[in-house]
Amino acid sequence: MTAAARKSAGGRAGLTLAQQRARVAWLFVAPMLVAVILVAAWPLGRTIAFSFTDAYLSDLENWQAVGIANYIALFQDPLWWRAVGTTLLFTIVSVGLETLLGLVIALTLNAHMPGRGLLRAAVLIPWAIPTVISAKMWGWMLHDLYGVVNAMLLKLGLIDAPWAWLAEPRLAFAAVVAVDVWKATPFMALLILAALQVLPREIYQAGKVDGVPPIRMFLRVTLPLIRPALLVAVIFRGLDAMRVFDVIYVLTGNNPATTTMSVYARQQLVDFQDVGYGSAAATSLFLIVAMATAIVITLGRVNVSAAGERR
Repeated sequence: MTAAARKSAGGRAGLTLAQQRARVAWLFVAPMLVAVILVAAWPLGRTIAFSFTDAYLSDLENWQAVGIANYIALFQDPLWWRAVGTTLLFTIVSVGLETLLGLVIALTLNAHMPGRGLLRAAVLIPWAIPTVISAKMWGWMLHDLYGVVNAMLLKLGLIDAPWAWLAEPRLAFAAVVAVDVWKATPFMALLILAALQVLPREIYQAGKVDGVPPIRMFLRVTLPLIRPALLVAVIFRGLDAMRVFDVIYVLTGNNPATTTMSVYARQQLVDFQDVGYGSAAATSLFLIVAMATAIVITLGRVNVSAAGERR
């Protein structure tokens, strides 16, 4: 169909070409939206509804509405606020390290070198391993008596006695951060590398001819160009880190030093079988993650707009 024919057909239907494309797009997206409603929206709605009740896991049929009593009790619980602080600290430290290491790895993999393809495949191995398996593997490696990490440190003379990596509070937090960084850094490197691959080479050739130092070229050209992809990667990893559960629960269980909001909610729902209170914790986690995402996206847009005005 020619452009004139499409325009004529659109005129007869009373729709512009943009409106027709939007209608077709919604038709394609509709099945996914239905799946999301069935898989995510319905359980989320039930969780929010249960958060206003005194339901218990042993008897979900007999419950009474308690209003916001669960939220009042939750916000007065110091263990909850400790879990919130642990979650935020874990997110900031792990995502920050993963971003820096991912950027270094992506820049290295983007350079022309022998065996670059094999190196790219090797870097993705930690990300390809299921989280529970990698956490269990690291749990064995960090074992205080039989772990290979303590054995290596003792052999090198860096420590005098085995360290309880997964029991001592500070070591436990450092251990879960290290395992998460090892696991998720390839994801960050992959997204950043994809952004680096589409950058125009002419800019770098012109900078090389003009004698621009590589560091200045990176700060003034590369970093601003990959900034949207970097922001997306940080948002995705931040969302995962704020709702982290499996790696921490497998490594340290309900250790208060590493209890995140997800671990806290699971403890209330499963261990204590308090569905109402646990649902309030899960709903609060959802709201905190949603607000954090909105703030990051808003700040990113503001910075992009400000950068555009300065140029």
